[in-house]
Amino acid sequence: MDIVGLEGMSMQDLSWEMDKGGRFVVFTYCISILVMTFKRPSKVFFVRGGHSAIGYGLPYLLISGLFGWWGIPWGPIYTLEAIINALSGGKDITKEMLSAMGPQFA
Repeated sequence: MDIVGLEGMSMQDLSWEMDKGGRFVVFTYCISILVMTFKRPSKVFFVRGGHSAIGYGLPYLLISGLFGWWGIPWGPIYTLEAIINALSGGKDITKEMLSAMGPQFA
């Protein structure tokens, strides 16, 4: 799995970052084409402890803001959800990621 933010990081580095408050997040975005609306997750991002995830969510906020509104009826609903998700720093999936990485992190 390709996780943005883990490039060049050892398991020891990851453990240290997790102790400092690091977390895994995913964003949602929405694209609409008249009567069809697609709500999709982003890649997984690792956010180091003490850093904000909002910067990672800005591209998904822009995609949803430009292309999400146009589908009826779900476009506006999914777009608002995606915008709120991006502005709140994404959905925290740290527990799921750590359990998938093995017992040393669970």
